[in-house]
Amino acid sequence: MTTRQGATDRAIDAGADGAAGTSDRPGGHRALTAVMCACVILVFGMISAINMAVPKLSASALRPSSTEMLWVVDAYAIVFACLLIPAGAIGDRRGRKGTLMVGLGLFAAGCLLSAAAPNISVLLLARAVTGAGAAFVLPNTLSLLLGVLADDRKPVAIATWTAMSGLGGIIGNAVSGLVLQFLPWQGLFLTVVPVALILLLLTAKVSPRTATQDSPLDPGGSVLLAAAFVGLLYGVIEAPELGWTSVPVLVALLAAVLLFAAFVRYELRHPHPLMDPRVFAEPRLRAGALGIAMSFVAVFALFYVNAQYLQYAKGFSPLLAGIGVLPLSLGTFTTSRNSLILTRRFGSTPVVTVGLLGTAGGLVLLALATPQTPYWLYVIYLLVFAVSTGMAVPPLSIGIISSLPANRSGLGSGINSSTRELGSAIGVAVIGTILSFQLAGHLPQSVLAKGDAVRHSTASALAAAEQVGPTEHAQVIRAFTDAMDNGFLVIAAAVLATSVLVVIWYRKPVTAALPDDSSDTPAPSQK
Repeated sequence: MTTRQGATDRAIDAGADGAAGTSDRPGGHRALTAVMCACVILVFGMISAINMAVPKLSASALRPSSTEMLWVVDAYAIVFACLLIPAGAIGDRRGRKGTLMVGLGLFAAGCLLSAAAPNISVLLLARAVTGAGAAFVLPNTLSLLLGVLADDRKPVAIATWTAMSGLGGIIGNAVSGLVLQFLPWQGLFLTVVPVALILLLLTAKVSPRTATQDSPLDPGGSVLLAAAFVGLLYGVIEAPELGWTSVPVLVALLAAVLLFAAFVRYELRHPHPLMDPRVFAEPRLRAGALGIAMSFVAVFALFYVNAQYLQYAKGFSPLLAGIGVLPLSLGTFTTSRNSLILTRRFGSTPVVTVGLLGTAGGLVLLALATPQTPYWLYVIYLLVFAVSTGMAVPPLSIGIISSLPANRSGLGSGINSSTRELGSAIGVAVIGTILSFQLAGHLPQSVLAKGDAVRHSTASALAAAEQVGPTEHAQVIRAFTDAMDNGFLVIAAAVLATSVLVVIWYRKPVTAALPDDSSDTPAPSQK
């Protein structure tokens, strides 16, 4: 057993010392860090970018319903979340560099197919392919970095890697706003393709080959975990249109519970598990996973409605909306980058506690937003939220990584990444569900008479209201902002409730590094 300070706090202290001094990494390490950070920016930037495209996609010739729009946004995040842990394990066992390069190739192919999609079905397939590529990219970026850095540099690398997700939001919003100002929604995907291919070439040049491991892959565990995630998210996304008590929704949610239970049972008996459930016996790993998941539920719920709020309620163009969300991403990026200094000064537990409470508080402030809210005041709400999430996430990530032995860094990175993406997908699904349900119940009768499509699509409701008159148009915008505000309050309550468990678990000492799995002994080959 360690002291109350724990292994995580000592790692943070060492990292803060390293951050304060000069870097001891050679030039090759700096090049690798730059390329890996660019890969993180790419995959996270695509999440925020698609949210900026929601108004144009909703009004496009594809005419997606609100449920279909949720699937377009979430297909990427769902597949991303489902495959992150298997992709991290494949990187550990078959070579991280090669796995990362395959991911970048898939990412480029998925974006190209998205731009060419003639209908919603093909677009959903393309988004799933892009999400699969992102899953093979993200965990292996962190694993490659941790594999070449000295122990005292690893906390700084984790904090920097975490900050890149915030920077990805900045670049995704800004670039997508610029592209969508002048091009149709297809242009957004086309601009990403050459970026992914350039990063593939740079990865081949600067990334080292890593030791592989002899243990076999676990396709059974991968399938069970992915099916459980899909069942859960299908139930949440389809509930507004089909009803929470409908047979498909209830079957999907029940199947998710049973599949998660089957996954745990299967992994406990498997000689080479994809993810040994016993790793969650480590309290700081549990705290990190739950805290990060809830933080990203909040972040991506906000991302999903933020661009719509600025364009629908405030009348911003896509370019101005992209610029208008910069305070959110800049606040997260700046605080994440400096979180190690805060944890060194005040301790990691107080920083995590304040960060989670501030996240819930920021959502409550955002729930005050109306069409008449001045932009400068809305920015203050965004900054409270952004600074709080940026404060909490890096020490939670370090808690996950430091709870596992070095030869399970791919698993640690996979857990760290998959909780983010699962939280992202749930956040979009929950806020989208609330928007759809509340919007349908608060539209004026003259707009409802325009057809069923207006009940589940803000873009369709606004288009119908423009045909009726300015009073009805204002009522639809108010119905949208009221639904958005209620969604923020629901998620704030969830963050606040779960933060109690997170803090209790996070305060417990790390019992010890979990024993190395003998099946994970590195083989001599390098890939």
